[in-house]
Amino acid sequence: MNADAIVVGAGIVGAACAAELAAQGMTVQVVDAAGIGGGATAAGMGHIVVMNDSAPELALSRYSRGLWLELAPQLREVDAFRRCGTLWVAADEREWQAACELRATLSARDVRAELLDRDALRDCEPALSQEMTGGLLVEDDSIVYAPRAAEWLLTQSSGARSIRVRTDTEAIGVSARTVMLANGEHLSSACVVVANGIQARRLVPSLPIEPKKGHLLVTDRYPGFIRHQLLELGYIDSAHQASGTSVAFNAQPRPTGQLLLGSSRQFSTTSSAVELDVLAQMLGRCARYLPALTQLNGLRAWTGFRAATPDGLPLIGNAGPSAPGVWVAAGHEGLGVTTSLATAKLLAAQILGTAPAIDSHPYRLERFREDANVHA
Repeated sequence: MNADAIVVGAGIVGAACAAELAAQGMTVQVVDAAGIGGGATAAGMGHIVVMNDSAPELALSRYSRGLWLELAPQLREVDAFRRCGTLWVAADEREWQAACELRATLSARDVRAELLDRDALRDCEPALSQEMTGGLLVEDDSIVYAPRAAEWLLTQSSGARSIRVRTDTEAIGVSARTVMLANGEHLSSACVVVANGIQARRLVPSLPIEPKKGHLLVTDRYPGFIRHQLLELGYIDSAHQASGTSVAFNAQPRPTGQLLLGSSRQFSTTSSAVELDVLAQMLGRCARYLPALTQLNGLRAWTGFRAATPDGLPLIGNAGPSAPGVWVAAGHEGLGVTTSLATAKLLAAQILGTAPAIDSHPYRLERFREDANVHA
């Protein structure tokens, strides 16, 4: 079919963009040699979480989580959507104060959150170390199996009949109306969207994104070991560390009864190899919070690469002078699954010239050009 739009990337962000454009009446061609739901989508945890590192991050993640909750009744069992909630764990009094501040911030934005003292925390998650001071439960946060959700968006969503997916060849170049494929073919459309994560730099080299490597490990089946997604309150600081290697406690109960454990972040490496020293550091951090982890069997560890921007916010908008007419949805780092649906809404609004539900300016690429002009 002749497409109104070409989307490069069939991960969760590209799939969401394709589904939204199709829902708005456009025919869409999706190109991804790695197949549907590969890359960072397959490597990540699939956590849908309201995050508050900055006001724009809170606005985007809150908006997108709401879209996921609206979509959830349509998803299949295989998509593994669960509203398990996020429990932010405070290890000491300083982190307890941080939990209180986070609750106040979330409550001001109508995000439900409940403080748990030491006893309530133990009742909520008995496997947590008794040394923990308390926690903050954000009940509506969720999880999803992102590769399957991407497939649903492309094949089962309301506009799916207008979407065609090609996985037979790689996109190697883009312009405002053309995508060049590795087999020599040129695809033409009125609109080109680059939404293939860290690989977006190959198509638009000027994009201010760099890879952050991460490790994850999945255990054998231990149903009921934990019930909520668990994160330490120091996670946000770790997630936005600007250099070196960092780890933070992050544990997810999968519907299979398995535990998915993270997380680590590394700059300055493109090797996909599992690094045993980093993995050991990460698991040691997890065991501080869940002491019984040392008795569980780990089945598999793997790595992936998050596409990170200098300010921690995604790139949603026109690529600008370096690639005029090309649209970009990339640089989501660890929040690609969470913010995919909102990203698609904001991008479609820019492409179609309609009013977005939230202000899209904090995520547009020109913010970096404006910063450069200010400091020139």
